Amino acid sequence: MNNAEKAWKLINGGVAAPKGFHAVGVQAGIKYENKYDVALIFSEVQAQAAGVYTRNLVKAHPLYLTQRHLNNGLAQAIVINSGNANACVGEFGDQAALAMTQTAAMFLAVPPEDVLVASTGVIGVEMPVERVLNGIRAASAELLGDVVKGIRGQNETATEGAHRAALAIMTTDTRVKEYAYELPCSQGGVIHIGAIAKGSGMIHPNMGTMLGFLTTDASIQAEELQRILREAVDGSFNMVTVDGDTSTNDMVLILANGASGVAPSGEDWVKFEKMVKAICIQLAQDIARDGEGASKYMEVTVSGAKTKGDARMIARSICGSSLVKAALFGEDANWGRILTAAGYSGAEFDPNKVDVFLGDIIVAQAGKGVSFSEEQAKEILSANEVKISLNLNSGEEQATAWGCDLTHEYVTINGSYRT
Repeated sequence: MNNAEKAWKLINGGVAAPKGFHAVGVQAGIKYENKYDVALIFSEVQAQAAGVYTRNLVKAHPLYLTQRHLNNGLAQAIVINSGNANACVGEFGDQAALAMTQTAAMFLAVPPEDVLVASTGVIGVEMPVERVLNGIRAASAELLGDVVKGIRGQNETATEGAHRAALAIMTTDTRVKEYAYELPCSQGGVIHIGAIAKGSGMIHPNMGTMLGFLTTDASIQAEELQRILREAVDGSFNMVTVDGDTSTNDMVLILANGASGVAPSGEDWVKFEKMVKAICIQLAQDIARDGEGASKYMEVTVSGAKTKGDARMIARSICGSSLVKAALFGEDANWGRILTAAGYSGAEFDPNKVDVFLGDIIVAQAGKGVSFSEEQAKEILSANEVKISLNLNSGEEQATAWGCDLTHEYVTINGSYRT
């Protein structure tokens, strides 16, 4: 860990940790009773904002609306629901997304175009709009109460509200994904960043592969936010694959409201960028660990590549290989599947130079198998977290991707997801 990465510390508060941000989650009964399913994130002042979105040609209705609202790089609130994707339902879906932004805007007293909207859940089913809107009304009332009371930051109530927001965006997730960091700046002042994400299935590196929401009280313009977010996503969420499927609803959004009074520059700027990327990597790793039905977490590192792009393509290809994932589940040291997945990745490399490692043991050298202990390999593969590495011995670039094994439970979950 370098000095920049030691500059920040983990804190409580999630997306409500940065100054001037509030978050809540409520139970609206969208699909299940007694489940948090509507989340609201709010900045007390208009914030600079940026987003990245799915590359799937089929996109959900709220995604189109959010893209339009972000054309000016400004936002003040994000409203999210789980339990229904609001995708592929025609004009009804457009109106439902619009109603979500209008309802939040009315209660929060902000322009509708400053409200961003996201949904997750079943595709092709009309949203129970009144339940969702009632949830937004309840969330808005609670959130405004917190604003009036001055509840903010790492206050216990604020932390609990942010945690419920993280719960509300979950679908088949089995664990909450939320973090917050604090960065003391050499120029004076402190910058905070908070983030939540959801993702468990329908996860593949083709944008952000899930839903993610970041808040910061740093003072940064939207153009720079967009660049930082794109770079962060490319090295984190776009390096995760669970099942090879890219959702219609994927998006990652970031809001920066400047409430810290700090516009990072020089070394502080470098540290801030690294902090954003670090929090995205932690969330991405959590998504891989929480893959639907997964029993093992997989980390694949490719080094010695000619280009960063080649390293990324190979690492993602290995993580996404159904045969590699099945071998991982069966604890079978089938290194040939690993090298094969590298070969069809689209990257340029010499197979006769590649070394393959399972954990710390080498199983193939210069593209050929070597003698190794099957018992030792079995022990490595039986762990909950398994590391695979390849050295292409052709350059200086490297990349890491994250994934999980393929289990019977994955089929069980997705065989009845809609019903």
